[in-house]
Amino acid sequence: MMKFLQNLGKSLMLPVAVLPVAAILVGIANWIIGVSDGPNVVTSFLLTAGLAILSNLALLFAVGVSIGMANKSDGTSALAGLVSWLVVTSLLAPSSVMNLLNRGWTTVPVDEEGGPVGTADYWQAVEVNGQTVVQMPDINEAFAPGAFQNAFIGILCGIIGAVCYNRFKDIKLPDALSFFSGRRSVAIITAAVSMIVALILLFLWPLVYTGLVNFGEWIVGLGAVGTGLYGFGNRMLIPFGLHHALNSVFWFDVAGINDLTNFLTGEGEFGVTGQYMTGFFPIMMFGLPGAALAMYVTAKSKRKKIAYGILLSASFASFFVGVTEPLEFAFMFLAPPLYFVHAVFTGLSMAIAQLLPVRMGFGFSAGFVDLVLNWQNPMAENPWIILIMGPIWFAVYFFVFRWIILRFNLKTPGREDEDPADDDGAATTSGGDFVPVAGRFLEALGGADNILELDNCATRLRMEIADKSKIDEAALKRAGAAGIIKPGGKSVQVIYGLDVQFVKSAMDQIISGEVAAPVAAAPAPVVAEPSDAAVATVEAPATVVTLRQPLPGAVIALDQVPDKTFASGMMGPGLAIEPSAGTVVAPADAQIVTVFPTGHALGLRTSDGTEILIHVGLDTVKLKGEGFEPLVKTGDTVTAGQPLLNVDLAVIEAAGYSTVTPIVVMNDKSAVIELT
Repeated sequence: MMKFLQNLGKSLMLPVAVLPVAAILVGIANWIIGVSDGPNVVTSFLLTAGLAILSNLALLFAVGVSIGMANKSDGTSALAGLVSWLVVTSLLAPSSVMNLLNRGWTTVPVDEEGGPVGTADYWQAVEVNGQTVVQMPDINEAFAPGAFQNAFIGILCGIIGAVCYNRFKDIKLPDALSFFSGRRSVAIITAAVSMIVALILLFLWPLVYTGLVNFGEWIVGLGAVGTGLYGFGNRMLIPFGLHHALNSVFWFDVAGINDLTNFLTGEGEFGVTGQYMTGFFPIMMFGLPGAALAMYVTAKSKRKKIAYGILLSASFASFFVGVTEPLEFAFMFLAPPLYFVHAVFTGLSMAIAQLLPVRMGFGFSAGFVDLVLNWQNPMAENPWIILIMGPIWFAVYFFVFRWIILRFNLKTPGREDEDPADDDGAATTSGGDFVPVAGRFLEALGGADNILELDNCATRLRMEIADKSKIDEAALKRAGAAGIIKPGGKSVQVIYGLDVQFVKSAMDQIISGEVAAPVAAAPAPVVAEPSDAAVATVEAPATVVTLRQPLPGAVIALDQVPDKTFASGMMGPGLAIEPSAGTVVAPADAQIVTVFPTGHALGLRTSDGTEILIHVGLDTVKLKGEGFEPLVKTGDTVTAGQPLLNVDLAVIEAAGYSTVTPIVVMNDKSAVIELT
């Protein structure tokens, strides 16, 4: 489930990246309107451009999620997500719901302007017995215009599109329908699935909506506690797009509160009106930017630039305009525990603001623009207190978020699990000389169908195998494996060497059909081994490899390393260091053969062909790059003593992993390392 949410969170980054610009356009337009006493050509231009994006958030999510969650999407999944969104929102529009439920129109009271009393967008004026009356659809308010054009529906439709794409993109239909085989079938099937989903929502959605309204009316009488519960519920409902139902109870005239309208018109009660809006200002203007700073400082070094671009613009939108979606959706699904903490903090801010003598409201959202424009509103009480609460919440968000992210290794922006193929330091290959090895490995592992998951670290393949009994270990070793490890369960590791990433890439290409699997070679002839009695064993002389010590610290024998793969010599001969500082330098003049994407291991090849592995810490691949900053990339030529890698040893120790660093010769079993 967590992996699904993280994939969803990453998929949302594509549409979220465009939201801050739209929010800023809207904010600037509202600012100009406030200071110039009305709209003009410039504000209309800016508002139209900004709202074109913000008003279509659901559509952006439908397309973005369908692209991000599809397996190797080619654009077909985006079309499927769009089809799903169109089907669901069209079927659940007011006019469609009236027909589906066989409902008509009902007469409603008229206000002074000749429209329906309350906030209703879908109504008609008709002549009845010579008198003009106003009618509205006889359906639940949950089906009001735009009710289904929210983030939840967009995400749901995106998931439907991606799932249908993954499942049916390769389907083969009978010859008579062959035109619709494969990718052409995806949109059709998506439409059918979306019709079923819309039918379910037709009966489920009003129950949820009505329940939220009843809940809102109940917490009105709970004072500050109720205000805090409202703030918490408001944030928790954002992912589902249902916060508007809860807001309507407090901001408009659903339960007689009408907090937003009364504040803007100045017709409320001083010291009371605004209590259901005030607490949002410290969170949106200061708290969330503090969270963004925490996510930035904890991002992986090589991904900080990406995180910076997203988080800075999103923070500006949150502070200036009060549009929080770009920030919230940036970690909502990547790190759900953080979002829960954010909801709790919002509830606390709302409760504290009600208890203090401070009241403020907004017309658009709780950002700097609305704070300035409403500073002199007759319902505003001590607005300066918000500027004191804000920095406090900034500090709370920053320190709490930073601690939680590091303590639980949460995948906030810049800390996501990386795909080696996406990393700048990872070399790629189109198969080449590694296809034969990959083919033999697949055969020895029981075939492609026997491999459930395939990944690699610096020197080994890491796999989940359906049936371990099908593995031919002898064939793996004949194909080039240095050793096989079975940690438990379905996990299997095959040790290969510094070029393992190329073998893994070739295996992926064979499994996907991008390259043809090589014809199995004839088995090597079996040559009888001479008996020990007939032949005396002659040991090869040791090869002394003299290296500069790559890390300061105590040197220990390799068999003292608390990892059987290294200690047994399976990876090759060598030694290890218990480091006292975290800068790894080149042990000799060499070429960088590989820099693993998570930065925890480096492979070098010296001028005489000796291959050296420096593996910083044990099991540190699980840190996913946290604490490692590579200073070189694959293919670089380095000189002895040149810095290769910065390591934060405290991060490794805090995560519970050993910092012991093996240095191993990969291609000479007789080698003996001497450090200078």
